[in-house]
Amino acid sequence: MPRAVREQQMMDAAVRIFGQRGYRAASMDEIAELAGVSKPLVYLYLNSKEELFTACIRREAAALVAAVRDGVSAAEPADRQLWSGLTAFFEHTAERPDGWAVLHAQARTHGEPFAAEVAGMREEILAFVTLLIAEAAREAHRNPALPDREVAGLAQALVGAAESLADWANTDASVSAKEAAATLMNFAWAGLGDLMEGRRWTP
Repeated sequence: MPRAVREQQMMDAAVRIFGQRGYRAASMDEIAELAGVSKPLVYLYLNSKEELFTACIRREAAALVAAVRDGVSAAEPADRQLWSGLTAFFEHTAERPDGWAVLHAQARTHGEPFAAEVAGMREEILAFVTLLIAEAAREAHRNPALPDREVAGLAQALVGAAESLADWANTDASVSAKEAAATLMNFAWAGLGDLMEGRRWTP
């Protein structure tokens, strides 16, 4: 079997074990057994538990970012772009719950360098969502009506809400990806629409 294929098998097993048992509780013996290889072979290919976990984070992060980007068509209006991106996000996290657990529950709680890997992925998604919100402002006005700082804050809020909803959806099998995306659109888009029209809430 080619090395690249064998490595992916090991990483598939590692993501499942890390996602379900957690980084500290997971053992290389379990990962090797699930992958159908010997523990020395896992160490030969991926050197250490820390390097294996880092490789899993990088793979799952790249897959999530790609799924969100690929789900959006620049030809769509701003609201459809946001809907498509959110739907792609929730579909991906639902299809790969162990990968999402590695990224959102495990990597963030075990310090450097794992948290830094996830932070890089999150920054990519934030930058993408920021562009979508800025595009919505451009659609509503000839010149963007929202200051950069406000757009950045809205992107942070939207991404944070999506992360929380993904956790919720993955613990309730009755919640579909489209339902989660619609929940967030109903929560966020109406408010964004008011902002685009210059209607702001004030205390």
